Amino acid sequence: MKEKITIQRAGSADAREVSTMAGELLTEIENAIGAQVFNFDLEETTARLEDFFRVEKYYVFIARADGTDPVGFISLFESHSLYAGGAFGTIPELYVRPGHRDREVGLRLLSQAKAFGSSRKWSRLEVTTPPLPQFDRTLQFYMREGFSISGGRKLKINL
Repeated sequence: MKEKITIQRAGSADAREVSTMAGELLTEIENAIGAQVFNFDLEETTARLEDFFRVEKYYVFIARADGTDPVGFISLFESHSLYAGGAFGTIPELYVRPGHRDREVGLRLLSQAKAFGSSRKWSRLEVTTPPLPQFDRTLQFYMREGFSISGGRKLKINL
């Protein structure tokens, strides 16, 4: 029997499960690129996420198999810019546990994010993929779902 996947908006009660999956995502990225580029701490991340939920600056949708087991999540935050014509959404994380990939869980999470963004009158969604070529499959997923390359590279400076 095929498991039933449900998508629901996450809240503080889901913070540890989402944070655990975020750690899995970061570990997967580090393993693929062969470098430690993140300083992940489960307790700190869980506390940070609980704070994000409290101030409503960060939105998360969680996918559950058979109503209980967390199998993936997508996170969003709102930004504003002149180039995007006002408010828009950014997807900082989208993760589906390996055993549930190719079951349209990522597609369903992304669809939920698009609907949420539309309800908030965002002009667009933006996402930065993990490093290429290691994550070419991720890039192809987003392009199949209507995203287009807008150029440039993601840059950062630690403050």
